[in-house]
Amino acid sequence: MKRLRIYGIQVITLLLMITSCSRAGEPTKVKEELPIDKGDLLKDKKVLIVYLSRTKNTKAVAEIIHKKVGGSLVALELVTPYPEHYQTTVDQVAAENAKGYLPQLKTRIDSIEKYDVVFIGFPTWGMQLPPPMKSFLNKYDLSGKIVVPFNTNAGYGIGSSFETIKELCANSKVLEGFSTKGGVERDGILFVMENEKETQVQLEIQNWLKKIGLISL
Repeated sequence: MKRLRIYGIQVITLLLMITSCSRAGEPTKVKEELPIDKGDLLKDKKVLIVYLSRTKNTKAVAEIIHKKVGGSLVALELVTPYPEHYQTTVDQVAAENAKGYLPQLKTRIDSIEKYDVVFIGFPTWGMQLPPPMKSFLNKYDLSGKIVVPFNTNAGYGIGSSFETIKELCANSKVLEGFSTKGGVERDGILFVMENEKETQVQLEIQNWLKKIGLISL
């Protein structure tokens, strides 16, 4: 009887070892974070979120949107970055806008044709669309895609930026954009998307995405 009990324990141990080894050979299953229920416009669509951010406020907004809709999140970077000094950058951007100069992008997006919906995020610079974002829209063909602009600004609004996007994306479906006040770099107020401000913006973004039909909750 004692031998039978020992034999039974050995059999069970052997079965557990076999099961464990077979599982070890299986690929690891990665649990992906699911966004809020997608609206009709996003169902079965591939999403790209491209953003330009100097003081990280637009980046924070892009990350909130990413949590809501999923997709690929890409920061727009330049071959030659703008100076850290605020007024020097302001003067350089003004000169670029006056000349129609398009700075060279370091960021490269492979197979942009695979995306159906492209979010475009940027701060307001000189009441216009920043030159790097103009470079992006001139470099990549977004014809036939859904384009969704979003913006942070110092309290002066979007200026002509959303209209410029419509002009540069004439063959795209441009949805109603989102804008919120970020920092005021001129006054030394930089990153503000935290605490109560972050909570407020999260709610505003959720309501905006629901309004334009990209999420259903």
